[in-house]
Amino acid sequence: MISCVLLVLIVELINSAIEATVDRISLDDHRLAKRAKDIGSASVLVCLLNLVIVWVLVLLS
Repeated sequence: MISCVLLVLIVELINSAIEATVDRISLDDHRLAKRAKDIGSASVLVCLLNLVIVWVLVLLS
């Protein structure tokens, strides 16, 4: 259970690094920059869903 929480934090840090790098390179709207940010955010969402599922399964067991 703790590893799921730590995984969310790690993925959030990686997502923040991706966003900072994209913003550092250029503040212009670009299709690939938007895609990189969206994929980073989606990975955080997947980790959060994993966290909720694991906690629910543990609490119901």
